[in-house]
Amino acid sequence: MNNFVKVKERIYRWIFTALAFSSLLFLTGIILLLLKESLPLFKHVKFLDFVLGRSWYPTAPVPEWGILPLILASFLVTLGALFICVPLGVGSALYIHEIADEKQRMILKPMIEILASIPSVVYGFFGMVIAAPFLQKIFHLPTGLCALTASIILGIMAVPTVCSLAEDALSCVPNSFREASYAVGANRWQTLIFVVLPAAGSGVSTAIILGMSRAIGETMTVLMVAGGAAVIPQSLLEPVRPMTSTIAAEMGEAVMGSLHYNALFAIGLVLFTVTFIFNIVAEIVSKRFRLKLGLDR
Repeated sequence: MNNFVKVKERIYRWIFTALAFSSLLFLTGIILLLLKESLPLFKHVKFLDFVLGRSWYPTAPVPEWGILPLILASFLVTLGALFICVPLGVGSALYIHEIADEKQRMILKPMIEILASIPSVVYGFFGMVIAAPFLQKIFHLPTGLCALTASIILGIMAVPTVCSLAEDALSCVPNSFREASYAVGANRWQTLIFVVLPAAGSGVSTAIILGMSRAIGETMTVLMVAGGAAVIPQSLLEPVRPMTSTIAAEMGEAVMGSLHYNALFAIGLVLFTVTFIFNIVAEIVSKRFRLKLGLDR
């Protein structure tokens, strides 16, 4: 009987080990695919010319492969989204975890989580029908489909990510920190701002970084509301074309195996690298947060 139990445990261990390493296998496969399909482009275009080039005209008689406008557009809308999702996400987490009573928490937490379940195309419809005309009227723009519209919608989409992770970070702050703050005469507001939030700072930073990854990797929404102009953006009120929307818009028309096809995979490789770096930084920050609070041994 004991031998049978040991065999079962060994089988379970192998199954779960295989499942755990399957994620690494998928990641390796994605990297190899991106490299295989994008490297042929760099036989014709230097990598720095590709990344720093100011013109993206892949179908012109003399193609131009510069993706700097696409990179700047991605970072611009992501930066704009941060100004939306950080105060809303962190503020919501503080209120839900530190201030709201149980009844309010039971209503607010599911409502915020519902935002994460809404399909991105629905956000895109909202941006096209509501946000874009409103901004066009307010700022007297030729079109409301611009970087600001994309930033607002992406910021709303990233709120659930920032809020959930920030709340987890706040829940890891020991109650002794709050009690010590109250004991020396601090009120609730001072305790939240000067004690709880700094103690959860690394975890909140992780939430913000992952919110950035959520925003910079979004495709459908920016394809619908960003305007689609592959030019170097001068302000948030101009149409832009981030990397994700470029891939989605042009992959269907690119001939398989052509330089245009390879260039789109190269854009995907750059985007993958950026989001990969964001996630590594988030993991490092999270690790320091757990060590700071003694949650890792």
